[in-house]
Amino acid sequence: MYWGDRMYYLVGTSGYPNYGDELIAAMWLRHLAEVAPDQEVWLDCPSPGQAAVLLDGIHPRARFTDTFWRLCWEAPADEPWEVTRWVGHAVHNPGMACRWVAGIDLAARADVVHLIGGGYINRIWPRHYGLLAAAVSAVQRSGGRAVMTGQGLSPVADHTASLLRGLVSHFEFADVRDEPSLALIGDATAVGCTGDDMFFGIGPELYWRSEEPLREVMLCLQSDLLDMPRPELASFVTETLRAWDVTGDRIGVVEGIPGVDRAIFDLIERDFPGIRFYPFSEIWREGLPAGPGQTWISTRFHVHLIAAAAGAAGAAVSINADYYDNKHRSLTDRGSGWLLVDDLTLPPRPAGGAFSPEALRSTWEAKSALAAKIYT
Repeated sequence: MYWGDRMYYLVGTSGYPNYGDELIAAMWLRHLAEVAPDQEVWLDCPSPGQAAVLLDGIHPRARFTDTFWRLCWEAPADEPWEVTRWVGHAVHNPGMACRWVAGIDLAARADVVHLIGGGYINRIWPRHYGLLAAAVSAVQRSGGRAVMTGQGLSPVADHTASLLRGLVSHFEFADVRDEPSLALIGDATAVGCTGDDMFFGIGPELYWRSEEPLREVMLCLQSDLLDMPRPELASFVTETLRAWDVTGDRIGVVEGIPGVDRAIFDLIERDFPGIRFYPFSEIWREGLPAGPGQTWISTRFHVHLIAAAAGAAGAAVSINADYYDNKHRSLTDRGSGWLLVDDLTLPPRPAGGAFSPEALRSTWEAKSALAAKIYT
């Protein structure tokens, strides 16, 4: 079997699965299939088996592992300083993590280690700071380059800002998706703020391919990371839909994370006879049922982004002030046109909104320039 003369090593959160995380990984694999089809590509993610099934065939040379994530989980403490110290030493001295020597040595020959976009390195998951240390140590061994794109680094873990800046200073460049993340890393390295990576991947393949008509009002309602009890979110959505005078036969509910995004639907289903549920497996296969003329209520960030890019109006509901306020605001600031609901006050039905073609074009061009810089 022939392999190209370069090895590209992507790091992301694929395989859980999570709609946005899978989209980002698929987008970068699709790009590499266009510009580097003969090169060896690895995706290091928490669930490589499931990721291999979901992302199979996008890049002809893509393979999957979980080495960096295993190292983060193996570190003897949760605290970011301790995790990064241990992970960094383990990559340089693989005997410290003897079960993963083969994977460590694989990463240590990468030409590029690329932390692809997402909001997975922050206070909510403190062990994930070890991914930065793993990337830095791997390219120190290989002589390659470490880069990051579309990262959401806020909220930062306690007493970790200086650690974060120190690690990022070893990257060739760091691109983030929001202003608070940019402020965190400051001038630690060549920095940019081009927005979420999915601005580089908006295309017709993301959208509904079934002949079934789109529903008029669409929901995406998570039950994880909530600042409020699930019944409170269910009550808010129910009262909003009633205030908008929407019947169940006009409503659809999409699932971003299997099971997790069904819990609120189960609470409201009996109040809206005829409501349609779209499981993750269906939207992954058929595309997101989003288009112009719809109204959305979404707690999920990437559903907000993809639906607004399709021309849909909507309300983005922040269910976690420390994390989701910033995420959704990064899209409204870029022109999504959506209402931002951060206190569960009943919103008026949005009359307009969605990203303009100009806004989408400018973000795509910025991301395209980054992609060319990484993968020449």
